[in-house]
Amino acid sequence: MARRPEEGAQFVRYFGPLLDALRELGGSGTPDEVVERIAADLHIPDSVQNELLSSGEPRFRNQVAWARFHPVQDGLVDSSKRGVWSLTERGRGVHLSPEQSHELFLKWVRIFRERRKARTGPPEAVPGQVVDEPDAPGTDYRAEVLRLMLSLPAAGFEQLCRRVLREAGFVQVTVTGRSGDQGIDGYGTLQINVLVSFQVLFQCKRYKESVSASQVRDFRGAMAGRADKGMIITTGTFTAEARREASRDGVPPIEIIDGGKLINLLESLELGLKKITTYEIDTPFFNEFGARQDSAEVAPSVGIASGMRPVK
Repeated sequence: MARRPEEGAQFVRYFGPLLDALRELGGSGTPDEVVERIAADLHIPDSVQNELLSSGEPRFRNQVAWARFHPVQDGLVDSSKRGVWSLTERGRGVHLSPEQSHELFLKWVRIFRERRKARTGPPEAVPGQVVDEPDAPGTDYRAEVLRLMLSLPAAGFEQLCRRVLREAGFVQVTVTGRSGDQGIDGYGTLQINVLVSFQVLFQCKRYKESVSASQVRDFRGAMAGRADKGMIITTGTFTAEARREASRDGVPPIEIIDGGKLINLLESLELGLKKITTYEIDTPFFNEFGARQDSAEVAPSVGIASGMRPVK
């Protein structure tokens, strides 16, 4: 017997842990902080964290991102601040068991179905109604942007990274290209203010695979004594081990930008992406006026019935 779609929403298991992680982080945190805290709290093995979807995105991180959607709809998690997840006042006191999480999910599945019935436009996607890979609806353009970047030649991707860094506030950005400089593809200066700046070396990796911990260590070794910070930019992802290595205590930290963050930068800088504003019809708003007569329409008929002439 085939399972119903809502029975296959694997990310529901992370509703409660997500709220717990935000509490442990003081009520708010970046997506990376939340993902890492949940992985630590639930002892998620690296092999699970490193598993990829067909899109190249880590499955575990994708599921945690989906786990935020329904608590936001239910008023437990705030959605107002971009790039930061935070608990609402109500969410701070809510602890969800697996059973309660499933009930919350089914509640919103029912609500979304009712909304679909009331809509006059195309059907609204119901988040979570995907059994295997819950990729977000309406984000096909991100997959296309990733495909375009992967199709670029290596030198073209390096120049794209150069443009992104410049738009993000770097100055004197130089691409060294395939100079055999131990994996260093370029350097630039991040000017914090008129008094403080950082010299940054960066490496560009244009591929779909995950960057490993050994690659992070190799890059750190190549930049030793040559810059204040290092940065690895990739269209792919970073393994759990690589993420830990990038921020390991006692060594210079490496900033890591995966494919998802790179697309986020393109969005915020509006590079290669044009923002389009659209509107969703609020059908209940119009139904409210169709359910009653307006008093202004009633007044003339009352006047005529009492012998009064309507004013022309």
